[in-house]
Amino acid sequence: MTAGYAVAPQICLRKQMPLQHFRQLTGVQTRELFHVAPEPIEGAADRELLATALGATLYVPATRADLAETIRRRALSGVCSMVIDLEDAVADHLVDAAKTHAVDTLNELATGVSANPMLFIRVRDPRSVVELSKRLGPGSAVLTGFVFPKFDATTGPAYLAALDEAVAILDRPIYGMPVLESANLVHRQSRDDQLAAIADLLAAHRDRVLAVRIGATDMCSTFGIRRDRDLTIYDVRVVADVIADIVNYLGRADGTGFLITGPVWEYFADHERMFRPLLRSAPFEESDAVKFRQYLVSRDLDGLLREITLDRANGIQGKTVIHPSHVAAVHALSVVTHEEYADAMHIMGVEVGGVAASEYRNKMNEMRPHRSWARQTLVRARAFGVANKGVSFVDLLTALVRA
Repeated sequence: MTAGYAVAPQICLRKQMPLQHFRQLTGVQTRELFHVAPEPIEGAADRELLATALGATLYVPATRADLAETIRRRALSGVCSMVIDLEDAVADHLVDAAKTHAVDTLNELATGVSANPMLFIRVRDPRSVVELSKRLGPGSAVLTGFVFPKFDATTGPAYLAALDEAVAILDRPIYGMPVLESANLVHRQSRDDQLAAIADLLAAHRDRVLAVRIGATDMCSTFGIRRDRDLTIYDVRVVADVIADIVNYLGRADGTGFLITGPVWEYFADHERMFRPLLRSAPFEESDAVKFRQYLVSRDLDGLLREITLDRANGIQGKTVIHPSHVAAVHALSVVTHEEYADAMHIMGVEVGGVAASEYRNKMNEMRPHRSWARQTLVRARAFGVANKGVSFVDLLTALVRA
């Protein structure tokens, strides 16, 4: 029960089903696809597992009339984290009504028995964090946290103080997810000072910061840029440089870093292409899925798949998404391959240093340099599972799109 809030007698809080990735698949599909199935994500105690399990975080406007039903429907289709947006997606004159609708929606969802995704509210200012926490009734039980837009050295202290107050009001773990997107963070001459100050702020609240999100759309707007769907964010050099510095300051694997999620991919419709598709034909031919490749290309999902791969290569996990069609792509590429799992288990099973050939006999595993990678890979395996030997991302993506 929320501290200081009397729940109406007719409201019955029911035990929520545990969250689990790929629960939309049948038992037969799960056995065919997975060597190790994803774990249920229960409670909020394991911050690292919870952050890794965010996967594709789908944003939805708080003004959507059928908000509760939309959240339930998306959860059944495999969405495991959602943000109820009170900021950019809501017109100024509708903010008060949107806040009320968000609170009512969370209260309604708390009375159900089906699994809800991790739910966050993106606020406009720190005051709203405290206001909404005070207004929540039973819905506090299904709220995972708040998203803080335009978080920087100036705005950050007030957001984190508001988060501390929200935890006291709700009397349960509540997480914050800062979005790094401000112009003073993007500008080269102020970036290092900003990131150093942000790192200190977040370190002081480590247990309450779930993940750091990157707002690439606002970063692009600093230069009057809108990237084309034929390009990834890493082709936009001024923004790619900012992402690299964010990872450098905040994504270190020495215990001082945080999970950093990838920026939004904003395209989802057919268009005339200038460049060749980014998706090779061979994997789809091997899986007898040539028509499925054509579908992905027609929906601009080949660019998304490329960007997710580059996210991972640059130390980023999970992604902000604005369309349900993007979720399967993010999650399919989050599954740990059988080869990755074999390497990670090999590395973590050796207490001393050294070098040895991998189980697949196609690379060398260096026990000390690769240990951080191996540990993070095994956390991802808990959240997203491990594919069976011979199962590719094409097999996973095909099953998810058709589920």
